[in-house]
Amino acid sequence: MAYQPEARRHTAWPQLRHKLSVVSQEPANLLAVLLLVLFSWIILAPVVSVLLNAVLVQSGDEGRTGTTEGALTSWYLLRTLTSRMSDLLLWTPLLNTLAIALTTVTGALAIGIALAWLINRTDIAGRKGFSTLLIVPFMLPSWTFALAWSTIFKNHAIGGQPGWLEAMGVQTTDWMAYGYFPIVVIMILHYTPLVILIVGNALKRMDSQMEECAQVLGASRSVIALKIIIPLVRPALLSAALLIFADCIGEFALPYILGLPVHFDTLSTGLYRAIGTRQSGVAAVIATVIMLMGMLTLMLDMKMLREARRFVTVGGKGTMERRRSLGHWRIAAAGLPLLFVLLGVAIPLLTLFLSTIMTLPGRFTADNFTLAYWIGHDLDTVALRNGILLTAEFWQTVWNTLLIVGSASIVCGILGLLVGYAVMRCHFRWLSSFLRQLTFLPYLVPGIAFAAAFLSLFAVARGPVPALYGTPLLLVLALIAEKMPYASRSGIAAMTQLGKEAEEAARIAGAGWFTRIRRIVIPIQAAPLATGILLPFISGIKGVSLFVILATPATDVLTTWSLRLIDYNYQQAANAVVLMIALISWAGTLMIQKITGTGLAEGLEK
Repeated sequence: MAYQPEARRHTAWPQLRHKLSVVSQEPANLLAVLLLVLFSWIILAPVVSVLLNAVLVQSGDEGRTGTTEGALTSWYLLRTLTSRMSDLLLWTPLLNTLAIALTTVTGALAIGIALAWLINRTDIAGRKGFSTLLIVPFMLPSWTFALAWSTIFKNHAIGGQPGWLEAMGVQTTDWMAYGYFPIVVIMILHYTPLVILIVGNALKRMDSQMEECAQVLGASRSVIALKIIIPLVRPALLSAALLIFADCIGEFALPYILGLPVHFDTLSTGLYRAIGTRQSGVAAVIATVIMLMGMLTLMLDMKMLREARRFVTVGGKGTMERRRSLGHWRIAAAGLPLLFVLLGVAIPLLTLFLSTIMTLPGRFTADNFTLAYWIGHDLDTVALRNGILLTAEFWQTVWNTLLIVGSASIVCGILGLLVGYAVMRCHFRWLSSFLRQLTFLPYLVPGIAFAAAFLSLFAVARGPVPALYGTPLLLVLALIAEKMPYASRSGIAAMTQLGKEAEEAARIAGAGWFTRIRRIVIPIQAAPLATGILLPFISGIKGVSLFVILATPATDVLTTWSLRLIDYNYQQAANAVVLMIALISWAGTLMIQKITGTGLAEGLEK
């Protein structure tokens, strides 16, 4: 029987050769490898680089650390965590960040749950209109509210024009104008719509017959809420809380506008300050802390999503949705969502617009209104002589924005579709799984930390790759990497619904792989491709964290130019630019709705 091992070898080799032949003829396998190499370079490598920078001696720090550049050191960790400067560098910003995040989560959940219940489970007056309007604050850039707040409450603590209230003789305190309080209020307004969407969807799926049965058995409303409703929507509540917490950790624009003037630092502004003062090692430690917090939070959210399956309720005759009659309170109850719409949409946008057509703040007379900040000439300013629509720098930033964000979004959409194709068609399960997880990694890293990671890797030449800092290419690559989670998820979801039959028929007919992709896959997946392009475009248009670290005056986009105008105390011009950004974001969102056929309040209204 000695011949059996040799016989097995003789039979195994042809089988392996046949398998390799089949695998080699499937272009999806090679595509998966190429995509894995690309994303390892622009996603994984920057993250690893910033982690290494926290423990390796940086250029210029040889004297402080007592060793050579590139050597292992704990100096940055000790300086950030335990030195006399640690409170200023890390611990105070960390406590401020946690205080803001926890308060925002609490406030957004409290208001969002109440509004979601009113819209979904009552016959409140104006329900359909509110179900759309309540979502609008989440579509606007968060710093839209910050600029509106500053326009009204700004005081003499910093230079430039006073706020409306101070101009009218009403003194505003520092705690009202800057720091913790306004940041928390604005964040609650911005993130409450997210709670409304998530909790609203959960309430939508919950069978109201369970509540009615409990009522028949004599249970009070409080018992029904505590024993039935809250347990069933608990996964949605936890998911909303974790998502808001993760976003708050990486929020930059609000603390920059309302915190820095009074030295109220968060982790994001502390990171920005460390980079600005060329403390690259300390910046790497802070970025690592932000990344770890973001990763931990969003990994918990993914766990909650898996746990949510345990809470699905299935009725025998389908889900029944009955709304509670409010009777005489039907109109009065509409005051709560109306107040939220006024505070979250109407007042901020109206404030910003009025500020752009007023010469002096807070003076509501006919002679004080002007269009000079839009189309005027010879303005009484140093760095801005004409209205923004007549300023060459504005149109240059518009061009930079469209070029950088548009190019990144198109590439992102195409790569997302290819990722979906590679993941679903690849023969190697481990390869497709790794590719799926790698393209999701930027979602776990707050934008400010991801920007720092990119800066640490591409600021200087490394091997054949030249220094990219100051070039549009760096911003394009960073945007592609940061927005890949949106595009890849859209592409994977689309390809799961596309069978192989059409491609197999085309292959039998002699069509090559590129022909099949161009004539079959792309036309069929046109809507997901458009979504994979538009979502990164909208997010990139109003993004701040990435650009504020990586952009230079030569590569200014609309967001960084508006922040520069704020630094110059040109409030009217900055507000005008922000309104243009909000308009573009709104138009893009409506375009997505039209392409995908979904509404703003998907899951809120029937």
